[in-house]
Order: sequence, then structure tokens, then C-alpha cells
Amino acid sequence: MENFVFQASLYLGAAVILVPLSTRLGLGSVLGYLAAGLALGPITGLAGPDTADLQHFSEFGVVMMLFLIGLEMTPRTLWDMRRKLIGMGGAQVVLTTAALTAVLIAIGVTPSAAVTLGGLMALSSTAIVLQTLNERSLMRTAGGRASFAVLLTQDIAVVPLLAILPLLATHSAAPPVDGAEGAVEPILSLIQSLPGWAATALTLAVVVVIVLAGHFLSRPMFRFVHASHLPEMSTFISLLMVVSIAFLMMMVGLSPALGTFIGGVVLANSEFRHQIEAEIRPFKGILMGLFFMTVGMSIDMTVMASQWPRIIALTLALMAVKAAVLWVIAIAFKMKGRDRFLFALGLAQAGEFGFLVVSVALGFDILSAQEGQRAHLVIAMSMLLTPLAFSAYEWLSRRHGSNEPRREADRIEERGTVIVAGIGRFGQVVNRMARSAGLSTVVLDSDANALERLRRFGIRGYYGDPSRPELLQAAGLAEAQVLVVAVDSVENSTKIVRYARSQRPDLHIVARAHDRVHVYQLFQAGANDIVRETFDSSIRAGRYVLENMGFSEYEAAKLSQTYYRVDRAALREMAEVWDPAIPLHLNTAYVERARQLDRDLETAILDDLSPAQAASDPTEGQTAAE
Repeated sequence: MENFVFQASLYLGAAVILVPLSTRLGLGSVLGYLAAGLALGPITGLAGPDTADLQHFSEFGVVMMLFLIGLEMTPRTLWDMRRKLIGMGGAQVVLTTAALTAVLIAIGVTPSAAVTLGGLMALSSTAIVLQTLNERSLMRTAGGRASFAVLLTQDIAVVPLLAILPLLATHSAAPPVDGAEGAVEPILSLIQSLPGWAATALTLAVVVVIVLAGHFLSRPMFRFVHASHLPEMSTFISLLMVVSIAFLMMMVGLSPALGTFIGGVVLANSEFRHQIEAEIRPFKGILMGLFFMTVGMSIDMTVMASQWPRIIALTLALMAVKAAVLWVIAIAFKMKGRDRFLFALGLAQAGEFGFLVVSVALGFDILSAQEGQRAHLVIAMSMLLTPLAFSAYEWLSRRHGSNEPRREADRIEERGTVIVAGIGRFGQVVNRMARSAGLSTVVLDSDANALERLRRFGIRGYYGDPSRPELLQAAGLAEAQVLVVAVDSVENSTKIVRYARSQRPDLHIVARAHDRVHVYQLFQAGANDIVRETFDSSIRAGRYVLENMGFSEYEAAKLSQTYYRVDRAALREMAEVWDPAIPLHLNTAYVERARQLDRDLETAILDDLSPAQAASDPTEGQTAAE
């Protein structure tokens, strides 16, 4: 017991120290977990003798991750991805396996070992790639969606890869089933003794059972459990669902991650989806962290120290070959720009399923012990380099983005009294209000897709970067009466306001601000009216809070108007003392004015709540608002 507590303290302590440090350095959490594993295992030797068992346990985090991803995808979405799953994913597995096999045979590896190593190295790390894509908000990009489709195809490809290993074996003995004991052993023996057609029928039957049970039994089960009014039972039923699906898939020799993904897709339209996700997500995060740590622990520093030039060369060669194949596939499927870099670099590593395939191949004597050790090291090293590959992607995407050819700006053929720069959700509302009042507007935006969507509704806009002076001039800046600046970029919005004010001192400029600092920048640039993104909606929400806490509608309205008036007046004064070269907390004049604002606001609100003020004419509040 004492040893378990000590080991748990070491794992948790290493993660708590190194993972936040890695995140703050911009390297992501995965590299932090890998570094923690290296520190506990190869470097200090504090990991203990149970690392292999811990790795088998933590691999269940991958299963949970695929289940959660399935919950976010409806069957319709999966059907829409069929082209990427079959075409892009299939091409990646086949071409990468062929290329790696050819390279390995050329350097003297036996054909059976070369095919095995080529197939297992073609698989990428589902755990690391999906975790990193989610952390860096890249999952919804075209490159992220393509990467996910390929990863899902690779999970499916594990099945035929394991199926062909007996054909490559030097002897016919079946590999032992890891951990098969007790009541499970006779079940496994029975399944392995089935003829091919019966095993196939059983596999299909298990998949059908998972789909039907998820569709028809999930609602009654959750309602039964909820009737007990015990919160922990929701966690129990969610974990039972994931564990049972994984067990059934393992019994028939399929990937448990693939099975739980199918189960998640089946439950994607269930009313219990969000609750299941909330119950599973904490377990998934802990297990994924443990998994990455065990990968770091698995690096054999003795072999690494004696063969490090060969291991590093093999790792870099593997990643180079995979990246080259992925780049060709990206071109073939017409991926462009940053998405191509993300697709090629993000999937260039080997994956966690490679450890499984290596173990099975060693059981069949397809690989020698030395080849198995090298394969483990190459897989681990490639996973260790993956966060750096994502950092390289970000650097290349920034460099590529600056040199990417731009679409020519549209020729503007109309003039209007109002120019709307930026047609996102904010700009759309302003534009619709102005047009419904009979005003003529000219819409500018650098998002061609957004403009195309507007054209479908009969609203015409012009493509181009609104921060370019020539585009503003072509839109009629010299004749316009109002300029609305609603672009997403803080830098570009300030640039537009500053240029427009320099050209037209009489122009009325309405600008959207992201936060208080952006308000100060826009004030100094020359904007007349500045609207903070969430300020008005926050005041309205505060008013609803007051009304539901016993204040009358008049009192709540009066207080919200007072808050609006005092805060807006103070912002202009604070903009005058704001200095971009001095941090806010070190600007003495700014801090003092902020404190004075709090005192003024408190005094104004107390005045509004006094009996004399509450009994005053209700029309006074309307006048103040106006």
C-alpha cells in the first residue's frame, strides 16, 4: 500500500510540475507528460517495475477519447466523411506501408519483418494527434478533419494488419492473449477455435448488438438509473457502457477504440449525450496523461545510449517518409496552404497501436528481439517529437500565410452613405438595420465564404481587405457619412479607424471593440462611438438578475442605465491616461482613475436606490438612456 501511494505521488507530482511548464512554454501538454515519463523512468529510475501494467491500463484513455469523439459525430456526419475515410485514409495506409517496406528491404531487413514494420509504422498516434488538435483548436479546420478521418481509417486497418501476421510468421503457434485468465480464458479459447466464417459472423453480430443496444437500450437504462437519484450511478452507467463495448470488441479481435467510437456515434443524437460526456471526460484526461507518461518511461536509455545515432536516424527517416506520402495525398485531394502542412506534419509519427503490433510480431518470431527494441524506441521517439512537429507547422503556416497568393479584391461598383467593414455576426446586424431603414450600404470583408453566403440572401458585398487604404477609397470613403468598423482583427480595426480619421475628420466612425484596452486604442485612433462586444448584453443580463432578486422593473432599468452612463463616461477619461507602453497595473494614474470609477459608480447607484430617487418621474430614466 505504501509503495502504491508513493508511486502515485511521484506520477502526480511530476505531471503537476512539468505539464503546466510545458504548456506555458507553448509546447502543449503532451510533451509535458512525455517529459514527466522520461524524468521518472529512464532518467531517475523512480517509475517502479509496474510500468508495463500501467501502460495497458492507461491505454484505455485512447478508448475513452474515441468514444467522446463519436459522441460529437452523428451518423450523417460520418457518412459525409466516407470519401476521406476510404480514399484519403486508405491511400495513406497503403502508400505509407509500401514506401516504408521498400526502404526497409533496401537496408537489409527481411521481407516479412519489413512488411510488418512498414504496416505498424504507417499507423499514427491517435492519442497525441487528437489531443494536440483539440488543445490548439485545429480539429475544425480542413486539415484537422482530414487528419481525424485518416486516424479513424488507421484504427480500422489494425484489424487486417493483425490478421496477416500469422501468414508472415516463421511458425504457426498463435500468440498468447495478454492477461487472459479466469472466466475470460475459456471464452477466448472458444472464439479462437471458431472457423473463419463463424468468427466473421460473430464479429458482425457484436457490431450489430452494439448499435442496436445503443439505440434502443440506452434511454431505458439511463432513466432507470436516474430514478435512484444517486449522482454516482450516472458515472457508473457511463463507464459501464464504455468498458462493455471495449470488452466485446476485444473478444472478437477488433480495436476497442473503434468499437467505442461506433458506440459514441450511435449515442450522438441521444438526450443523454452531454451528461455521458461530462461523466467520461475527467477519466479520459487522467488516463491519457498516464498513457503519455508511460510512453516516456518505455524509452530504453541503455539501448538508446549505445545506438542513438541509428535510432535518431531511423526516427527522422520514418517521419520524413510519412510526411512525404501525406504531402502527396494532400495535393491529390486538393488541400491547400496551412491545412496541407497540418496534415503532413501532424500525422508523421508512429502510434500507440505500434506497440501492440510489435508485441504480437515478437510472439510469432517475425521480428527479432533487437528489431523489437529498435521499433519500440523509434515509435516512442517519433511520438516524443510530435509536439515539435506541430510547433514547426505553426511556424511554417505563419511563414506560408505571409507569402500565400491573395485573391484579387473585387471591383467596387456602387457607393453608399454607410460603409460596413466586416460582415460577421456584428456587422450583419448593423447592415440589416441600416438597409431596412432605407440607407445605402457598401459591405467589405476579406472572407470570401461569408460574402458568398450573404449573396444567397440577396445581400451584395465586396471581397477585399478593408484595412487597405485603396479599398476604402474605392468604397467611397470620401463621400460616406458613417463608417462601421466590425472586423475581427484588433490590429486591423485600429488601423482602419486611424486611416479613416486622417482622411476624413468629419466622418462619423462606429467601431466594435473586443475589450477595454481595445476601446482605448480606438478612442486614440479617432472613433466616435465604440461598442464593446459583450457590454450591452452583459448589462441586460445584469438587469435580469436584479429583477429576479426582488428589484422592480423600474429599479432594475434605472440601475442598468446608471451603470451604462457612468462606465461609458469613465472610459473616455481612462483612455486619456492609458499608455500602451505601461502595463495597466503599473500605470498609477490609470489605477487611481479606475478606483475613482468604482466609488462614483457606488455613489450613483446609492442615489438611484434612495426613496426620493425611486419616487421620481419614471420618464427620467428614459431621458438618461437616450
